[in-house]
Amino acid sequence: MSQMLKSSAAMAAATIASRVLGLLREMVYAHFLGAGPVKGAFDLAFMIPNLFRRLLGEGALTAAFLPLLKDKEVAEGEAAMWQMANAVISGFLVTALVVIAGVLFGVSGYLAWANPQGDVRLMLQLLVVMFPYMGWVCLAAIFMGMLNARGFFFIPALGAALLNVVMITAVLVFARRMTGGLERQIFALAYGVLVAGVAQAAYQLPTLYRTGFRYRWVTPWRHPSVWVIARIMIPGTVGVAAFQLNMLVTQGVAFLINPEIIASFNYAVRLMEFPQGVVGVSLFTFLLPTLSGLAAEQRFDDFKATLTQGLGYLVYINAFAAAMAFVLAVPIVRLILERGAFDPLATQRTALPLACLALGLIAFSCVGSLTRAFYALGEVRVPVRLSILCLGLNLVFALILIVPFEQAGLATANTLSAVCQVALLVRALRRHMNGLDLRRLQRECGWIALAAIISGAVAWGVLAWWELRFDAGSVGVRLGAVFVPMLAAGLVYGGVTWWMPLAPVRDIAGILRERFVRRQ
Repeated sequence: MSQMLKSSAAMAAATIASRVLGLLREMVYAHFLGAGPVKGAFDLAFMIPNLFRRLLGEGALTAAFLPLLKDKEVAEGEAAMWQMANAVISGFLVTALVVIAGVLFGVSGYLAWANPQGDVRLMLQLLVVMFPYMGWVCLAAIFMGMLNARGFFFIPALGAALLNVVMITAVLVFARRMTGGLERQIFALAYGVLVAGVAQAAYQLPTLYRTGFRYRWVTPWRHPSVWVIARIMIPGTVGVAAFQLNMLVTQGVAFLINPEIIASFNYAVRLMEFPQGVVGVSLFTFLLPTLSGLAAEQRFDDFKATLTQGLGYLVYINAFAAAMAFVLAVPIVRLILERGAFDPLATQRTALPLACLALGLIAFSCVGSLTRAFYALGEVRVPVRLSILCLGLNLVFALILIVPFEQAGLATANTLSAVCQVALLVRALRRHMNGLDLRRLQRECGWIALAAIISGAVAWGVLAWWELRFDAGSVGVRLGAVFVPMLAAGLVYGGVTWWMPLAPVRDIAGILRERFVRRQ
């Protein structure tokens, strides 16, 4: 228990740095670009190489590669492990070159042949610039998986902060010096994305070298582990990246309806990714190598206990975050984004999808952990089938809801499909693992939900009092509109859950008590 929380805390510290910089990046974007069609074109173009990153890098490749890497180290030693890593990297480099060349040739040919105009042309031109980012950031994700397998979590997690630093610099230093309006200046951001991908990969090499890694070309099609990984990951590309693939399909539809939907929705997604990244991503990045090691050693009782504890931590922390994001959506958006080109109308358009996404925050985080539990067991077919099913559900929800509700409909579709996916994954995991008892976790979820509702009501009441008492014009008042209700609600949530019989509260309190004693 304590090792999971401590390692997750280290990951969370690194992730917080990245997420804070990510929020700063969105603030810079909002001030410079607003929430108009140019921002929508940039977001959709960036989403495509980012999707490939999730599919080939952080998704199925990492999920298939990391358990086999651990097994190779245990069974054959470090030399065989590094040879396997080199074979996988060599195979990825060949694949990436083919994919990048194919996409760039296809998009460039379509631009020359069909000659699309307006927002569609701008989006495709930005895609041509940014798509090679996919190769660099996938390589960075492979390096991160290798470091995780060697027990390094904090250092590779900091690499994501480089993306935000480079993209902020691209706006503040380069874009503002370009002439021709936003449609020309946006290309400075696109080139910034490409530079950031190179930086993320290069950043991790010194630590990898210190652990003993040296890259050598290994013919991938002659190494048996590469074929094993390929057989596992090809059907699994949809499994881990279902949420991102859902967003790409639905946002493509929304972009054709109104590009401004994409801008508002993506601002909401970025705000929601802060609590999801700090807790969810940090925890299930720790869970995959941990669960893989337990499965390799056939310690299935510890596997079940570790997974159940991890889900309990996710639910406990994210329930409060979801309640705050739902109740305080407008003041949060106003505080972080409303300045420059981002006007009060853009605040309203962004706050509504943020509230809708908040309802699915727990589900978004649990999907990652449950899917990784299947991959740690070497099972890919079940999560893939369920992901495809939920992908279809999401598309149906989106087609029904986007036209009448625009960005709020898009957010609701993602929330509904994520909730369905969690329910189906839990049901399938119970069947796959005999003896997986989640009844205690279900009882705790009921108590946590009650505490979250109570704390949300407190935040709503304090916010109403604050807005009646103060004008929302100054930065100090905007800060108070977010943090005064949040502080009051946090005290209530902590007090109520302390009184309840909840294991996550006792575990977290134990870690805090241990750290306090050490300092004393």
